[in-house]
Amino acid sequence: MKHILPILTVTTLSAAAFAQTAAAAPAGLSYNRVGVSYQTNKDSAGEHPTSISASAFIGSSNVLVSGTADLTSAGDDSVSLGYVFKNVAAGVDATVSIASNDNYGINLRRALNEVISGLEVAVGYNRAIGTDYQSNWVYELSYNFTKQYSIAYSITDPNGAAKSVNQVSLRYNF
Repeated sequence: MKHILPILTVTTLSAAAFAQTAAAAPAGLSYNRVGVSYQTNKDSAGEHPTSISASAFIGSSNVLVSGTADLTSAGDDSVSLGYVFKNVAAGVDATVSIASNDNYGINLRRALNEVISGLEVAVGYNRAIGTDYQSNWVYELSYNFTKQYSIAYSITDPNGAAKSVNQVSLRYNF
């Protein structure tokens, strides 16, 4: 009976500390990462393209530099420069970018830790600058199975006659 007050005090303090930590927890989105992607459906050449990618913030700014190198075909490499607007609404980060392959885009990304810890979702829209003005939507579901490693599945849905592209990516966050 005389231990009830200390137990209640410790329990109350623990609950308050946990609630404060949970409310102040960052979204957990990592932008400094490298990855390898494998396209699950064949391209027009009958191959399963594989690519490597890397992205990192410049210093402590929100300026993001990204690059992708296609390992199976020449000419599909690109470098992009973007700006990440963190926590725009409801924990969503918005990235606006322009790439060397005459594309510009916007990407919305959010951690879904309230559903499953480590789960992320992203939706992006890209549009090519040029004579054909091609555009596409990208939908991605990612799972961080450790702080450093994540796996993602994405679907790129181009406008027009082209079929969608499905990719599986393995990433290392640094």
